[in-house]
Amino acid sequence: MRKKMIAVMLLMIVLITNVTVFAAEAMASGTGMAETARSYVLMEASSGKILLEKNMDEEIPPASITKVMTLLLIHEAIDAGKINWDDKVTVSSYAASMGGSQIFMEEGEEQTVRDLVKAIAIASANDAAVAMAEYIGGSESQFVDMMNKRASELGMEHTTFKNACGLHIDGHLSSAHDVALMSRALITKFPDISKTLTTWMDTITHRTRKGETEFGLTNTNKMIKWYNGITGLKTGYTPQAKHCVSATATRDNMNLIAVVMGSQDGKIRFREAAQLLDYGFANYMVKKGPEVGEILGNMKIKKGDKELVELTIEESMAFVVPKSKDEQQLTYEIKYDEGVKAPVYKNQKLGTITYYMNGEPVGEANLVAAYDVGKAKFKNMIPYMFSRYFDLGKE
Repeated sequence: MRKKMIAVMLLMIVLITNVTVFAAEAMASGTGMAETARSYVLMEASSGKILLEKNMDEEIPPASITKVMTLLLIHEAIDAGKINWDDKVTVSSYAASMGGSQIFMEEGEEQTVRDLVKAIAIASANDAAVAMAEYIGGSESQFVDMMNKRASELGMEHTTFKNACGLHIDGHLSSAHDVALMSRALITKFPDISKTLTTWMDTITHRTRKGETEFGLTNTNKMIKWYNGITGLKTGYTPQAKHCVSATATRDNMNLIAVVMGSQDGKIRFREAAQLLDYGFANYMVKKGPEVGEILGNMKIKKGDKELVELTIEESMAFVVPKSKDEQQLTYEIKYDEGVKAPVYKNQKLGTITYYMNGEPVGEANLVAAYDVGKAKFKNMIPYMFSRYFDLGKE
């Protein structure tokens, strides 16, 4: 009997070990991820590197994840000074007529840009999205043209927008990869939006002929309640699109984007997005080069009102490496352009920086002027003329 018990225990240990090894191998390879999703992609945000994907270029309805582009264009309009956070937007009868998720605004009601953005980001309000589209574009159709133009600029090759909110209409299509691209643009260019995207509950105030009433907003992204490091971003659902989410999270200075499209259930999409994010954080790390604005050197400028100009990098670069290869060293080499004469303008290319991982080239970026250098005036030229005179005299 004792021998049988020992044999059974040994067999159980072997089975448990095999299951554990299999699970670890599956996690390391990314197999068994987001099984109900029609498509998905896991992207590292700073580099844009794809870590996992399934059918990432398949064109399918994106539902309310559409609003990521709407939020991007709103923030870019604010950043450019075209509109302001405190501007008052008058709601049209068309915007007020939107179905689905909404904050039930009335025709003629006024809301600030700030509160409409809250309604879009937190409660996925279709009426708020269309009201902002009309305010920025003049009409929703003109705003949609802006959306498609911006999508093209971002390399979203499998996207055609037909409206600003994501309500189903034939031909309104995107892909998991494209959703990741616009999500990346939003969170990297406007990281402060995370404060709104991770707000669980808030309110706005309706001001109409009937008086003032407070309206509660509850976040549609339930991951903000339980996923460690969550920073956003956006959910979506229509019967045609099924359940979708673009989930963003940050841990250990690494930003990940997990897009799940066409999942079978609202709760399952969150679990599947968490699976993807967990895989990324468990298996990868980021090595970053110099940041934009960091001074990397200086160079002489001929006939300028300054003798030297400081150089910075045009675009920050990051490189994703497996944690199993964390000993890899990121280095860089700087090469200056020659014979540069004034005038020099801020952000003008003046050299290149080449990155190496363990001695192998992995990327290249431009070095640019950190500020303007004007042409030298006569008083600036006197030291140069004396220097030239005495140098010639030595010959």
